Amino acid sequence: MQTNTFPIIEFDPTREAIIEPSRNIDPIDAPECCVICFFQDVLEQVISENNAKVIVDINWEDGPHRLYEIEHAGNRLAFFHPGVGSPIAAGMLEEMIAYGCKKFIACGGAGVLDKELTVGHLMVVKSALRDEGTSYHYLPPSREINADPLVVSLISSVLAERGLPFITGKTWTTDAPYRETRARMLKRREEGCLMVEMESSALIAVSKFRGAPFGQILYGGDDLSGDEWDHRGWTSRKDVRRQLFWLCADIAQQL
Repeated sequence: MQTNTFPIIEFDPTREAIIEPSRNIDPIDAPECCVICFFQDVLEQVISENNAKVIVDINWEDGPHRLYEIEHAGNRLAFFHPGVGSPIAAGMLEEMIAYGCKKFIACGGAGVLDKELTVGHLMVVKSALRDEGTSYHYLPPSREINADPLVVSLISSVLAERGLPFITGKTWTTDAPYRETRARMLKRREEGCLMVEMESSALIAVSKFRGAPFGQILYGGDDLSGDEWDHRGWTSRKDVRRQLFWLCADIAQQL
């Protein structure tokens, strides 16, 4: 591994790390299909209404992280909250793969860089701009990372079949939500980014590194395209968030 002026682009292709998940985690009888959901309110409702059972209880320094299981459409389905931000989301995905989950669909919200994208508008993540640090430890440096085209196609087909309006597009993944300056936002928009969030490029990188099919649907939330931030009450759209979870549950079982 060569030394570089910027450590973040000193990619090391070594496959096995000092703390290798497969050597430190004993696999369990976990469902193959798994939903990664960023909506804590939705998860609490799903857990309560569907008699979800905890199949893994992981304790990090910030508290417990649990992998749940329910029956959905006659099949076993796992789901979990990955935390917020690329490092913890990538770590959670690593651990769930090591426990035995194999196929993942994620749902979350994102800021929009185009005000024409209304609250609740769905976007299938086709690619992500890597403005975070985690993905560079999994794949060689590049400006963008592409999602699995087969998974993107599957998600798009399901949405189209159900008559749900959506777009496919590029998201801007950043580690610093309080440093999303107007100049940076305009630059990202010029590059074709339609939304901004904190985990997509890292989750795609982990899934590629581990060979686990992964796809993601984002729904339009707050608006960062104007001179001032507009919250737009996006976290109150409980119906959209709940429906998105079950949509991802259906898609995960088709992977």
